Amino acid sequence: MNRFVDKFLTYIEIEKNYSVHTLENYSHDLNDFISHVGDEKQIEDIDYFVLRKYLAHLRSARFSARTINRKLSALRSFFKFLVREGHLQHNPVLLLSSPKMERTLPHFLSEDEMNRLMECPSNEDVPGLRDRSILETLYSTGIRVSELVGLNVEHVDFIGNIIKVYGKGKKERLVPIGDQALKVIRKYLAMRTHKNRSVFLNKFGTRLSSRGVRNIVNKYIHKASITCHVSPHMFRHSFATHLLNRGADLRAVQELLGHVNLSTTQIYTHVTTDRLKKIYNNAHPRA
Repeated sequence: MNRFVDKFLTYIEIEKNYSVHTLENYSHDLNDFISHVGDEKQIEDIDYFVLRKYLAHLRSARFSARTINRKLSALRSFFKFLVREGHLQHNPVLLLSSPKMERTLPHFLSEDEMNRLMECPSNEDVPGLRDRSILETLYSTGIRVSELVGLNVEHVDFIGNIIKVYGKGKKERLVPIGDQALKVIRKYLAMRTHKNRSVFLNKFGTRLSSRGVRNIVNKYIHKASITCHVSPHMFRHSFATHLLNRGADLRAVQELLGHVNLSTTQIYTHVTTDRLKKIYNNAHPRA
Protein backbone atom coordinates (compact mmCIF):
# COMPACT_ATOMS: atom_id res chain seq x y z
CA MET A 1 0.00 0.00 0.00
CA ASN A 2 2.99 2.30 0.48
CA ARG A 3 3.30 3.01 -3.25
CA PHE A 4 -0.30 4.25 -3.34
CA VAL A 5 0.38 6.51 -0.35
CA ASP A 6 3.44 7.96 -2.11
CA LYS A 7 1.37 8.67 -5.24
CA PHE A 8 -1.34 10.30 -3.14
CA LEU A 9 1.11 12.53 -1.23
CA THR A 10 2.71 13.64 -4.50
CA TYR A 11 -0.76 14.45 -5.86
CA ILE A 12 -1.83 16.62 -2.91
CA GLU A 13 1.53 18.39 -2.84
CA ILE A 14 1.78 19.22 -6.55
CA GLU A 15 -1.81 19.37 -7.80
CA LYS A 16 -3.68 20.36 -4.63
CA ASN A 17 -0.89 22.62 -3.33
CA TYR A 18 -1.30 21.46 0.29
CA SER A 19 0.99 22.93 2.94
CA VAL A 20 4.02 21.11 4.36
CA HIS A 21 2.21 20.81 7.70
CA THR A 22 -0.80 19.08 6.09
CA LEU A 23 1.48 16.76 4.08
CA GLU A 24 3.27 15.69 7.27
CA ASN A 25 -0.03 15.02 9.05
CA TYR A 26 -1.47 13.01 6.14
CA SER A 27 1.75 11.02 5.80
CA HIS A 28 1.82 10.24 9.52
CA ASP A 29 -1.88 9.27 9.66
CA LEU A 30 -1.77 7.05 6.58
CA ASN A 31 1.42 5.30 7.73
CA ASP A 32 -0.21 4.74 11.11
CA PHE A 33 -3.15 3.07 9.35
CA ILE A 34 -0.84 0.89 7.22
CA SER A 35 1.18 -0.24 10.23
CA HIS A 36 -2.07 -1.23 11.95
CA VAL A 37 -3.61 -3.24 9.07
CA GLY A 38 -0.27 -4.53 7.70
CA ASP A 39 1.59 -3.46 4.56
CA GLU A 40 1.09 -6.89 3.00
CA LYS A 41 -2.66 -6.25 2.81
CA GLN A 42 -3.85 -5.40 -0.71
CA ILE A 43 -5.68 -2.13 -1.24
CA GLU A 44 -8.72 -4.01 -2.57
CA ASP A 45 -8.96 -5.90 0.75
CA ILE A 46 -9.63 -2.71 2.73
CA ASP A 47 -13.37 -2.72 3.34
CA TYR A 48 -15.83 -1.30 5.86
CA PHE A 49 -15.07 -3.99 8.45
CA VAL A 50 -11.30 -3.39 8.33
CA LEU A 51 -11.93 0.32 8.80
CA ARG A 52 -14.35 -0.35 11.67
CA LYS A 53 -11.65 -2.36 13.44
CA TYR A 54 -9.19 0.47 12.94
CA LEU A 55 -11.70 2.98 14.32
CA ALA A 56 -12.24 0.71 17.36
CA HIS A 57 -8.46 0.57 17.82
CA LEU A 58 -8.25 4.39 17.84
CA ARG A 59 -11.04 4.64 20.40
CA SER A 60 -9.48 1.98 22.65
CA ALA A 61 -6.17 3.88 22.45
CA ARG A 62 -8.12 6.86 23.87
CA PHE A 63 -7.44 9.23 21.01
CA SER A 64 -9.54 12.40 21.17
CA ALA A 65 -12.49 12.85 18.81
CA ARG A 66 -10.56 15.63 17.07
CA THR A 67 -7.57 13.34 16.38
CA ILE A 68 -9.79 10.48 15.18
CA ASN A 69 -11.63 12.82 12.81
CA ARG A 70 -8.32 14.09 11.44
CA LYS A 71 -7.15 10.51 10.77
CA LEU A 72 -10.48 9.68 9.12
CA SER A 73 -10.19 12.81 7.00
CA ALA A 74 -6.81 11.62 5.72
CA LEU A 75 -8.30 8.21 4.89
CA ARG A 76 -11.29 9.77 3.12
CA SER A 77 -9.04 11.87 0.90
CA PHE A 78 -6.74 8.91 0.24
CA PHE A 79 -9.50 6.51 -0.81
CA LYS A 80 -11.28 9.22 -2.79
CA PHE A 81 -8.02 9.64 -4.73
CA LEU A 82 -7.78 5.86 -5.32
CA VAL A 83 -11.34 5.77 -6.71
CA ARG A 84 -10.67 8.79 -8.92
CA GLU A 85 -7.52 7.16 -10.28
CA GLY A 86 -9.37 3.90 -11.00
CA HIS A 87 -7.53 1.78 -8.42
CA LEU A 88 -10.79 1.14 -6.53
CA GLN A 89 -14.44 1.11 -7.51
CA HIS A 90 -15.88 2.26 -4.18
CA ASN A 91 -14.68 4.40 -1.28
CA PRO A 92 -15.17 2.25 1.87
CA VAL A 93 -14.57 5.20 4.22
CA LEU A 94 -17.84 6.82 3.12
CA LEU A 95 -19.72 4.23 5.17
CA LEU A 96 -17.95 5.27 8.39
CA SER A 97 -19.51 7.86 10.66
CA SER A 98 -17.21 10.34 12.35
CA PRO A 99 -17.22 10.67 16.15
CA LYS A 100 -19.08 13.71 17.42
CA MET A 101 -16.75 16.52 18.34
CA GLU A 102 -17.38 18.71 21.34
CA ARG A 103 -17.44 22.28 20.12
CA THR A 104 -15.26 24.34 22.45
CA LEU A 105 -15.40 28.11 22.54
CA PRO A 106 -12.16 29.89 21.65
CA HIS A 107 -10.33 31.64 24.49
CA PHE A 108 -9.38 35.26 23.98
CA LEU A 109 -7.77 38.17 25.81
CA SER A 110 -9.65 41.31 26.79
CA GLU A 111 -8.81 44.61 25.10
CA ASP A 112 -7.17 45.79 28.33
CA GLU A 113 -4.98 42.67 28.54
CA MET A 114 -4.00 43.06 24.91
CA ASN A 115 -3.02 46.71 25.43
CA ARG A 116 -0.90 45.76 28.46
CA LEU A 117 0.81 43.07 26.42
CA MET A 118 1.66 45.46 23.57
CA GLU A 119 3.45 47.83 25.98
CA CYS A 120 5.78 45.14 27.39
CA PRO A 121 8.55 44.93 24.75
CA SER A 122 11.18 47.66 24.56
CA ASN A 123 10.71 50.30 21.89
CA GLU A 124 14.39 51.27 21.78
CA ASP A 125 16.44 48.22 20.76
CA VAL A 126 16.26 45.71 17.88
CA PRO A 127 15.13 42.63 19.91
CA GLY A 128 12.41 44.66 21.64
CA LEU A 129 11.25 46.24 18.39
CA ARG A 130 11.11 42.85 16.70
CA ASP A 131 9.06 41.39 19.55
CA ARG A 132 6.72 44.37 19.61
CA SER A 133 6.32 44.14 15.83
CA ILE A 134 5.33 40.48 16.18
CA LEU A 135 2.73 41.15 18.89
CA GLU A 136 1.33 44.19 17.05
CA THR A 137 1.13 42.33 13.72
CA LEU A 138 -0.58 39.25 15.20
CA TYR A 139 -3.23 41.39 16.89
CA SER A 140 -3.58 43.97 14.11
CA THR A 141 -4.13 41.41 11.33
CA GLY A 142 -5.36 38.17 12.98
CA ILE A 143 -3.03 36.15 10.73
CA ARG A 144 -1.81 32.67 11.65
CA VAL A 145 1.69 32.21 13.09
CA SER A 146 2.72 30.28 9.96
CA GLU A 147 1.61 33.28 7.88
CA LEU A 148 3.50 35.67 10.16
CA VAL A 149 6.85 33.86 9.97
CA GLY A 150 6.43 33.53 6.18
CA LEU A 151 6.22 37.32 5.72
CA ASN A 152 8.85 38.91 3.50
CA VAL A 153 9.69 42.61 3.40
CA GLU A 154 8.21 42.90 -0.11
CA HIS A 155 4.90 41.57 1.25
CA VAL A 156 4.40 44.68 3.39
CA ASP A 157 2.79 47.68 1.71
CA PHE A 158 3.59 50.61 4.02
CA ILE A 159 1.64 53.07 1.88
CA GLY A 160 -1.51 51.03 1.34
CA ASN A 161 -1.57 49.53 4.88
CA ILE A 162 -1.78 46.02 3.42
CA ILE A 163 0.24 42.83 3.85
CA LYS A 164 0.26 39.84 1.51
CA VAL A 165 0.12 36.46 3.28
CA TYR A 166 0.07 32.85 2.14
CA GLY A 167 -2.45 30.82 4.13
CA LYS A 168 -3.59 27.22 4.17
CA GLY A 169 -3.11 25.49 0.85
CA LYS A 170 -0.63 28.27 0.00
CA LYS A 171 -3.58 30.53 -0.87
CA GLU A 172 -2.61 34.17 -1.22
CA ARG A 173 -4.69 36.91 0.38
CA LEU A 174 -4.33 40.60 1.21
CA VAL A 175 -4.91 41.66 4.81
CA PRO A 176 -5.24 45.21 6.21
CA ILE A 177 -2.71 46.18 8.90
CA GLY A 178 -2.94 49.09 11.32
CA ASP A 179 -0.72 52.18 11.52
CA GLN A 180 0.68 51.26 14.94
CA ALA A 181 1.91 47.87 13.72
CA LEU A 182 3.43 49.37 10.56
CA LYS A 183 5.17 52.12 12.54
CA VAL A 184 6.95 49.57 14.76
CA ILE A 185 7.82 47.29 11.80
CA ARG A 186 9.33 50.23 9.91
CA LYS A 187 11.44 51.22 12.93
CA TYR A 188 12.56 47.60 13.47
CA LEU A 189 13.59 47.14 9.83
CA ALA A 190 15.51 50.43 9.89
CA MET A 191 17.45 49.52 13.06
CA ARG A 192 18.38 45.89 12.38
CA THR A 193 21.77 45.12 10.82
CA HIS A 194 20.97 41.79 9.14
CA LYS A 195 19.95 42.11 5.50
CA ASN A 196 17.32 39.46 4.87
CA ARG A 197 14.09 39.47 2.88
CA SER A 198 12.28 37.89 5.87
CA VAL A 199 10.53 40.43 8.08
CA PHE A 200 11.08 38.63 11.38
CA LEU A 201 14.56 37.26 12.11
CA ASN A 202 16.07 35.24 14.95
CA LYS A 203 19.34 36.16 16.69
CA PHE A 204 21.32 34.43 13.92
CA GLY A 205 19.81 36.68 11.25
CA THR A 206 17.68 33.95 9.65
CA ARG A 207 13.91 33.56 9.40
CA LEU A 208 12.19 33.21 12.77
CA SER A 209 10.37 29.91 13.36
CA SER A 210 6.86 29.31 14.72
CA ARG A 211 8.42 27.92 17.90
CA GLY A 212 10.43 31.13 18.24
CA VAL A 213 7.19 33.15 18.09
CA ARG A 214 5.65 30.94 20.81
CA ASN A 215 8.67 31.56 23.06
CA ILE A 216 8.40 35.32 22.50
CA VAL A 217 4.67 35.34 23.30
CA ASN A 218 5.24 33.28 26.48
CA LYS A 219 7.95 35.72 27.61
CA TYR A 220 5.66 38.74 27.45
CA ILE A 221 2.60 36.97 28.81
CA HIS A 222 4.66 36.33 31.96
CA LYS A 223 5.92 39.92 31.95
CA ALA A 224 2.38 41.32 31.62
CA SER A 225 1.25 39.13 34.57
CA ILE A 226 -1.51 37.50 32.51
CA THR A 227 -2.35 34.29 34.35
CA CYS A 228 -4.20 32.27 31.70
CA HIS A 229 -2.37 30.10 29.19
CA VAL A 230 -1.90 32.10 26.00
CA SER A 231 -0.81 30.70 22.66
CA PRO A 232 0.03 32.83 19.60
CA HIS A 233 -3.23 31.56 18.06
CA MET A 234 -5.12 33.34 20.86
CA PHE A 235 -4.20 36.64 19.18
CA ARG A 236 -6.27 35.45 16.22
CA HIS A 237 -9.20 34.60 18.52
CA SER A 238 -8.91 38.00 20.23
CA PHE A 239 -8.70 39.81 16.88
CA ALA A 240 -11.95 38.20 15.65
CA THR A 241 -13.81 38.60 18.94
CA HIS A 242 -12.90 42.26 19.40
CA LEU A 243 -13.94 43.09 15.83
CA LEU A 244 -17.33 41.42 16.30
CA ASN A 245 -17.81 43.06 19.71
CA ARG A 246 -17.32 46.43 18.05
CA GLY A 247 -19.91 45.70 15.37
CA ALA A 248 -17.89 44.24 12.49
CA ASP A 249 -19.77 42.18 9.92
CA LEU A 250 -19.30 38.41 10.28
CA ARG A 251 -18.67 38.01 6.55
CA ALA A 252 -15.94 40.65 6.65
CA VAL A 253 -14.27 38.88 9.60
CA GLN A 254 -14.41 35.63 7.60
CA GLU A 255 -12.50 37.31 4.76
CA LEU A 256 -9.95 38.82 7.14
CA LEU A 257 -9.27 35.47 8.80
CA GLY A 258 -9.06 33.66 5.48
CA HIS A 259 -11.75 31.12 6.41
CA VAL A 260 -13.20 29.17 3.48
CA ASN A 261 -16.51 28.48 5.25
CA LEU A 262 -18.57 31.00 7.21
CA SER A 263 -19.40 28.25 9.73
CA THR A 264 -15.75 28.29 10.86
CA THR A 265 -16.03 32.00 11.68
CA GLN A 266 -19.44 31.67 13.37
CA ILE A 267 -17.89 30.16 16.50
CA TYR A 268 -16.77 33.68 17.43
CA THR A 269 -20.37 34.85 17.64
CA HIS A 270 -20.81 32.63 20.70
CA VAL A 271 -18.22 34.54 22.69
CA THR A 272 -19.83 37.94 22.37
CA THR A 273 -22.49 37.32 25.02
CA ASP A 274 -21.68 40.51 26.94
CA ARG A 275 -22.33 42.63 23.85
CA LEU A 276 -25.58 40.80 23.12
CA LYS A 277 -26.76 41.31 26.72
CA LYS A 278 -25.92 45.01 26.48
CA ILE A 279 -27.88 45.36 23.21
CA TYR A 280 -30.78 43.40 24.72
CA ASN A 281 -30.89 45.52 27.89
CA ASN A 282 -30.78 48.74 25.90
CA ALA A 283 -33.32 47.71 23.29
CA HIS A 284 -35.94 45.50 24.96
CA PRO A 285 -38.78 47.42 26.69
CA ARG A 286 -39.12 44.73 29.41
CA ALA A 287 -35.42 44.03 29.93
